[in-house]
Amino acid sequence: GGARPEAADGRPVPGHEDFRPRIVPYYRDPSKPYKKVLRTRYIQTELGFHERLFVAVLTSKATLNTLAVAVNKTVAHHFPRLLYFTGLRSAKVPHGMVLVAHGDERPIWLMYETMHYIHQHFGSDYDWFYIMQDDTYAQAEQVKALVTHLSINQDVYLGRAEEFIGGDEQARYCHGGFGYLISRSLLLKLHPHLDSCRNEILSVRPDEWLGRCIIDFLGIACVSQLQGQHYHTYELAKNTEPEKEEEEEFQAALAVHPVSDMTMMYRLHKHFSRIQLDRAYQEIQDLQMQIRNLTSLTPAGEGGLTWPVGINAPFLPKSRFEVISWDYFTEQHLFSCPDGSPKCELSGASKADVSEIIESALEQLNSRYQPLLRFSKRQLLNGYRRFDPTRGMEYTLDLLLEAVTQKGHSHILAKRVSLVRPLSKVEIIPMPYVTEATRVQLVLPLTVQDLDFVANFLDMFAMNTLDTHDNALLTLLFIYHPYDAQRVSQVDVFAGVKAMVGELEKRYAEVKIPWISVKTEVPSQVKLMDIVSKKHPVDTLFFLASVWTEINMEFLNRCRMNTISNWQVFFPVHFQEFNPALVYRGEQTASSSTDFMRDGHFDRHSFAEACFYNSDYMTARTKLAADILDRDEVLESMEVFDVFLHYSSLHLFRAVEPGLVQKYALRSCNPRLSEELYHRCVLSNLEGLASRSHLAMALFEQEQANST
Repeated sequence: GGARPEAADGRPVPGHEDFRPRIVPYYRDPSKPYKKVLRTRYIQTELGFHERLFVAVLTSKATLNTLAVAVNKTVAHHFPRLLYFTGLRSAKVPHGMVLVAHGDERPIWLMYETMHYIHQHFGSDYDWFYIMQDDTYAQAEQVKALVTHLSINQDVYLGRAEEFIGGDEQARYCHGGFGYLISRSLLLKLHPHLDSCRNEILSVRPDEWLGRCIIDFLGIACVSQLQGQHYHTYELAKNTEPEKEEEEEFQAALAVHPVSDMTMMYRLHKHFSRIQLDRAYQEIQDLQMQIRNLTSLTPAGEGGLTWPVGINAPFLPKSRFEVISWDYFTEQHLFSCPDGSPKCELSGASKADVSEIIESALEQLNSRYQPLLRFSKRQLLNGYRRFDPTRGMEYTLDLLLEAVTQKGHSHILAKRVSLVRPLSKVEIIPMPYVTEATRVQLVLPLTVQDLDFVANFLDMFAMNTLDTHDNALLTLLFIYHPYDAQRVSQVDVFAGVKAMVGELEKRYAEVKIPWISVKTEVPSQVKLMDIVSKKHPVDTLFFLASVWTEINMEFLNRCRMNTISNWQVFFPVHFQEFNPALVYRGEQTASSSTDFMRDGHFDRHSFAEACFYNSDYMTARTKLAADILDRDEVLESMEVFDVFLHYSSLHLFRAVEPGLVQKYALRSCNPRLSEELYHRCVLSNLEGLASRSHLAMALFEQEQANST
């Protein structure tokens, strides 16, 4: 079964290439100069991978805003890439559609230009090309499943095979109304002959013209069955009711044609979606039955059967710190609020979630007990929900129900139900491409209270960026108190820092570390960033640092990768070491990295560090300025995080960052800042003292010492 045909000289027969991997030994000619190999942007490009399916929809100016829109709304989101081709375009292209206009409505010319365009722009990127008309309804999932079962190593021309009028009975072309599938290998072979076909073949229908071109120059006819796969189609008659159509041919169709209007397109989509949904539910029931039958044969027996059947068992915590808490809710309020308040109004997605869960619970109860009983909701007494990352969202509802019998008798009863919204298909979110070569501009604000920590910051910066020639620059921001600013000519409080900067510039001749002096009593992060932003280009990638930050290459690379211009900003949560006097109490500090990470915590109250592009900050800052007008005092209660959160549509990526470690230091909290910022600073100091066990041990030892 594993043998392959070979010719007399031992070489593989053409058409039976060996796709097994070969190890190609590396050899470099010593006589030629060494040339650095340029790697491709993506690994799939380097390995020669292709995307699976490209879809082209042939439309016209007359039907672009009707049938083409219906196609786009029904199947476009199922296909990875879909383009619309037309001769002439209307003045306004419908939203969400990628349109290619060739400038000529002649059908043959449209087909010729479309095939030429597909080859030129997508011929090297996709394995399969599906061509359909805008009056065709195609079952997208069925088409995608079809190409997964076909070999890419053959010239494929698959569709509804039709005879040429007055032509050879053996020759067939694929009817364009029902769509057809062309392989990449066939497209590559066909492209050199397109010009000859345009000049030599006369035809009225574009699908006949393309079929004749493929047959005459490649000798390949259209087939409706290939490699055990059937291309099922259905011709839609006038006044057909899709909901009442019971023919097996209709139920199994991949493509339906002709579709006369948008309404019929939507009705077909609804009908086939219902068929696929019923099949999915039936498959789930069959799988659950198989699981039940097999569970009795396992060592755990029927006791090992989880609910719901086929869903992962609930997470079992190993300690009290791993227990997943339940959130309590009613139909009006939520008692676990994002801002920490004990009670808030149920609204938005949470309200829709609760309404859907209650509706689903009633539907399940009625489907189980009807026709004997029919339930209706009176009130939600109690509601609980929690997110289990191993299985999904779990709900427990206490419902006050009215049960009505077949004879019309009613009774009020309370019933507890449990529901699970399981985690479904995981999708990889497409993200714009970024590299680790972007220059990072570090911004370090300094006050008088920070002077004791500047030397360590500059040493770490020199060792981890300047010595390694990392693409990173540093700008210092000296924040003078008005009293110190008046005496700067006699006594400069930042003279020592400026001297250290001068030493660095002498040691590294190519490095310049500029500084900016600011006079203020309230060092608002937003106001300071406004000054820095104006002095740098719009494409600058900023890393807003604190004086306790220890810069390293690992974090800088993550700053580059996690910050995407016009898409995402990054606010890392640094790791804060505990007070060594409380943690170690005179003992030797931990040496291993595991113990080290245990002697601290991730400071979720701090938003001092941030990575973002200057252009994104300027856009958000412009919206903020329009909102607050001339009330600059509002800026004292805001941080850069608040600017992006409330005045930007970008993704805010907030994540723990083990590469950003800070030694313990008691921060000075400025009481002139807003109450929220001051309270957050105090909390950061308190939680950064030590863990609960360390604090308990310190109190215990103090009580022991006092008692003696």
